[in-house]
Amino acid sequence: MKAENRNAQKRRWGDRRDGRLVKAPGLQTVMAYLMPKRTDCEVYLHDTLDATELVRYLEEKNAQHPDYKTTVFHCAIAGLARMVMERPLMNRFIQGYRMYERNEISLSFVVKRRFADRAEESLMVLVPKGEDNLDSISRKIVGDVKEIRKSEHSTGGIDALLDGFAKIPRPILAVVIRLIRILDFWGINPKVLTDGDPNYTTILASNLGSIQCPSVYHHLNNYGTNSIMITIGTLHKEEMLMPDGTKEIRTVIDIGATLDERIADGFYFARSLKLIKHIFAHPELLDRPLQENSGFSYQ
Repeated sequence: MKAENRNAQKRRWGDRRDGRLVKAPGLQTVMAYLMPKRTDCEVYLHDTLDATELVRYLEEKNAQHPDYKTTVFHCAIAGLARMVMERPLMNRFIQGYRMYERNEISLSFVVKRRFADRAEESLMVLVPKGEDNLDSISRKIVGDVKEIRKSEHSTGGIDALLDGFAKIPRPILAVVIRLIRILDFWGINPKVLTDGDPNYTTILASNLGSIQCPSVYHHLNNYGTNSIMITIGTLHKEEMLMPDGTKEIRTVIDIGATLDERIADGFYFARSLKLIKHIFAHPELLDRPLQENSGFSYQ
């Protein structure tokens, strides 16, 4: 069932505002008690994706629309959204010893206001819908980033809230944060604390390629519900072994992922990665609405 359809369902006993309670298998249920902290259950993944076809696709696309540039990062965000749409277990989280499936798909990342050491950062959250495709997602990202970069300082939302917390005296702030963590455990944090917070999104992504940095492993947080952290490195050339046994210089990109192993098993994670690779190899899929199945065979 699609995430946006679940969002319209009647809330049941045990559900959270941001997710529906699901019955977890015995192993995952016990793991939630044995390893209640998300940072206790991190698994790391690093892989190199062949982006040759994706780069060709973007060159053609951007040549047709020279006034508007679609980037590799836009494609990565759209591809990740499509993957989660087709692989719903990737949209789950564990909090308060229970497993939930989110009502919607959400992706977040940090926006640097200026490429300077002391420039402030702002948090951005994207909630794609089933009818979205690469074009609409790209324009949402570009539009929101432009709005953020209009100001050198916080433009409101979660950024303004964090700025307010930073002004509270240390002893009082320690008590406030402890209370927030208790509310977080029970899933009753007010929306003002969760809306726009990347710790409450499906995937927290970091575009390290934009600052010419390779992909890294980034920890998860025990606060919030985020179960997947992905970093995207720089495009570069690398010799790859092709399916016919020959070697070829290809354009590749490295990704690093940190996942909460309690939301699914390794087999499910591996198949989800295969889908991402398939999307990069067939970027025309990004032109389709997210709700349309990619038709990828997992054999």
